[in-house]
Amino acid sequence: METTGSGGTLRRSPGALNAKIAQLDCKNLPSTSKLPEMDTPISEKGSISICFVHEALACIRNQGLDPNALLRQVGISPELLASPHARVSSRHYGALWHLIAQTLDDEFFGMDSHRMKAGSFTLLCHAVIHSNTLERALLRAMRFLRLVLDDLAGELSREGDLAQIVLKDVPRITQPGDNSPATSRRAFAYGTYMIILHGLACWIVGRRIPLSKADFCCAEPAFIDEWKILFSQNLHFNQAHCSLSFPASYLDMANIQNERSMKEFLRSAPANFLVKYKNSASLSAKIRRRLRQWHPAAWPDFETLAHQLHSSSATLRRRLDDEGESYRSIMDELRRDLAISLLSDTQLSISDIAAELGFAESSAFHRAFKKWTGTRPGEYRCSFER
Repeated sequence: METTGSGGTLRRSPGALNAKIAQLDCKNLPSTSKLPEMDTPISEKGSISICFVHEALACIRNQGLDPNALLRQVGISPELLASPHARVSSRHYGALWHLIAQTLDDEFFGMDSHRMKAGSFTLLCHAVIHSNTLERALLRAMRFLRLVLDDLAGELSREGDLAQIVLKDVPRITQPGDNSPATSRRAFAYGTYMIILHGLACWIVGRRIPLSKADFCCAEPAFIDEWKILFSQNLHFNQAHCSLSFPASYLDMANIQNERSMKEFLRSAPANFLVKYKNSASLSAKIRRRLRQWHPAAWPDFETLAHQLHSSSATLRRRLDDEGESYRSIMDELRRDLAISLLSDTQLSISDIAAELGFAESSAFHRAFKKWTGTRPGEYRCSFER
């Protein structure tokens, strides 16, 4: 049964939606069963913090539905929700993203008073695919999103060498003369809008568009470290409005995509934006790219890495410290993401995975994985097999 709630938002009875969850055909969701290749270099699959899983499921809980049913359907154990340090593979998160959108018929996760119906992102891509420059594509994209969403409005500004994507809350007028201020939204709502728009822009020009800063009108979220990787190290909160700042020269870049490349792109977008277009301009990102070219067992020690980068050890350590990083943390994050992928997507034994990651002993891998995720590798694998 469907009912119309306050504000005209369509709501469905939990019983009907829970039944729909059980009936959904997952063959159209991103595959979680294909085994990754074991060849080096390491692919940039990445992993997603469990906090994003919690945020994505908020709309399911708000509808009175069972989030555990969706998690199990895409191969994520509900037990991981209890571990604040847990992470899931980007493939599993992408499957969850699409399943939630199908379940609620809302690709914006119920965060706007008007649903962004399933298929809207595909239509958005069709709306911009024939734009000849990034500037025209972004203008079309924001006009499209303004038609789809009632509570958020994006604008594109260009002043000198600086371009900005500005996002503002739209006041809801319930009666003539009502001048009530706009309602502030969850940080996840603003972030999702910006991730979709920035990810689309990066795809249009075929490269990461570096952000000099990112402002948000909400309070600092618990997942700020994830946002520093997604957007910029230069984040500001409790601002008058949300905005992403980047060099205006990117607006003049040509659209290199076409309808054929769009079909491939739509197989995993927009969920893959969380890992595909991370901040790549930082020194730590450059080191990550360098390490991905080698097997973990062949990674250089810090002094050798500094020599390869034509830097002294002290200078390299100081520059990483300025970014809040260390060589050890970079190696740990790469090993963690690869471990998560191998545990969830392959049948390799834990001892083989330990060796693949460059650990001399399985016990050392067990201790490291428990430190990274709050659970042991065997427990993590079992959680995906239940």
